[in-house]
Amino acid sequence: MDFRKTVATKVSEATGLDLETVNKLVEIPPQDDMGDFAFPCFTLAKTMHKAPNMIASDLASDERLSDPCFSRIEAKGPYLNFFVDRGEFARAILSEVKTKGTTYGQSSEGEGKTVIVEYSSPNIAKPFHVGHAFTTVIGHSLARIYEKLGYKVVRMNHLGDYGTQFGKLITAYRLWGDEAALNNDPIKELLRIYVKFHEEEKNDPSLTTSARENFKRLEDGCEEEVALWQKFRDMSLVVFNQLYDRMGVKFDNYNGESYYAKMADEVVAMLKEKNLLVESEGAQVVDLEEFGVPPCIILKSDGTTIYGTRDLAAILYRDENYHFDKNIYVVGIPQALHFKQVFSTLKKAGYACADKCEHVGFGLVKFQNMKFSTRDGNIVLLEELLDESVAKTYELIKANAETRNSDMSDEQLREIAEKVGLGAVIYTYVKAGRERDIVFSWDQMLDFEGDTAPYLIYTYARTRSILRKAADQGILPAEAGSEVLNKLTGDEEFACAKMIAEFPEAIRKAAGSNEPFMISRAVSQIARAYNRFYNNCSILSGEDEELKRARLALCECVCNAIEAGTYLLGISVVEQM
Repeated sequence: MDFRKTVATKVSEATGLDLETVNKLVEIPPQDDMGDFAFPCFTLAKTMHKAPNMIASDLASDERLSDPCFSRIEAKGPYLNFFVDRGEFARAILSEVKTKGTTYGQSSEGEGKTVIVEYSSPNIAKPFHVGHAFTTVIGHSLARIYEKLGYKVVRMNHLGDYGTQFGKLITAYRLWGDEAALNNDPIKELLRIYVKFHEEEKNDPSLTTSARENFKRLEDGCEEEVALWQKFRDMSLVVFNQLYDRMGVKFDNYNGESYYAKMADEVVAMLKEKNLLVESEGAQVVDLEEFGVPPCIILKSDGTTIYGTRDLAAILYRDENYHFDKNIYVVGIPQALHFKQVFSTLKKAGYACADKCEHVGFGLVKFQNMKFSTRDGNIVLLEELLDESVAKTYELIKANAETRNSDMSDEQLREIAEKVGLGAVIYTYVKAGRERDIVFSWDQMLDFEGDTAPYLIYTYARTRSILRKAADQGILPAEAGSEVLNKLTGDEEFACAKMIAEFPEAIRKAAGSNEPFMISRAVSQIARAYNRFYNNCSILSGEDEELKRARLALCECVCNAIEAGTYLLGISVVEQM
């Protein structure tokens, strides 16, 4: 039973406000004495021509709002506060979770709709660093969130496999490349020559000319340049896919800039036909003054395309082939202006799909005062960060296992460390709003008592341990629909059930704002509420067998909710630690 929906439905019927509007206004009060759900009456003041507090007072006694699931309804100032029947609430929520398991929160609201999520999109021949992980983690999570809501999701990895950088790489490889080193560690060798190119270019302008010429030959399809480009691309993808596999990240499409480059001429022709191209300092641009943004460059002065042209081609291709309802770009905040220019150009050209495109920006990744620069070779590789996180996690759980005289093998400990260590890194990217910068701190990331993945995973594992111990004693959780669940009326039990009940709404909010943080916060709140319950309520001791079974059902539902939530974040749980 959806108690929030019941509140919204009752208010809608009593006031005449549409259900969608009411549902958005229903709140969870900050204090327990204010009720379990609240409806602010400010919106009704204009239509009812009364003060909000008077409206709340009148509605509190309106029989149309009464329902067996509410113990009472009270007015407090301009708010109408609903108090649910705790026992009935616990039975309804836990019965639903027990029935649905880890599919809890799933819906069909997106059925028949397609969402494209473009994320990760690393540059070929360059290292996959911690900055790339931001888009990868956010995009991977959003893809799972939309799928949870019934959307058909197309995962796009728009590879940076085109542009003048390849002219530079081709020049650098011909001058300083080491074939053996390339075969042994392609990304390391390509980074070496790329950094060397920029060092030498400062004193040798001919290198810049050579790079431009090589890129032009690549665009023209010259055999030797295309062969080198393909080699760099294939080698880079092997390395990237090893990281993706480790993180559980999958893609449906790897079409990069090179794929859409061949469609650039069609974009140019279309814009010319619509008389939208104007010359600016030798370049061909689309004037976007009416949108309040600078012109969008379509062709550079030397006649070559730019990534904006290829982005336009990509949108038109996706619209024609996928008929998307939403086209999401998970790209850093600094690219916000670029996407405004691209979307505005499409809109000016008369394409309705422009309004279905959305840039989902995110902040920066920092290690104290360190800044990243591929050109200078100053980067932190994601693989090295993951390895270090796993190694530190292994030492922590090994020490804990030795303290508890655990019989887990070293292989088991390492498997657990891999999942927890990766989870610690992933959670760091989603624990706060995506537009906030991240400053990595090992003490915070691996804190088993903090707002971290280790805390969530440990809560899950400990709760699973309780359920196994109960099973060994022959005590099983109460079944879905059992009247036994009505015994869960204590403050800690009720608070835990309330947090679980909010999980489906958190999923909808996460999709509505493209914010995985909504999920991490919801799961964290469930874990916190559960641990308060665990510390204050006896689960397996005492003489009330029915209460034991009810509390075990609560434990089971907490596990299902945590597992469902961490999955949406791209984090795996473990059964024991």
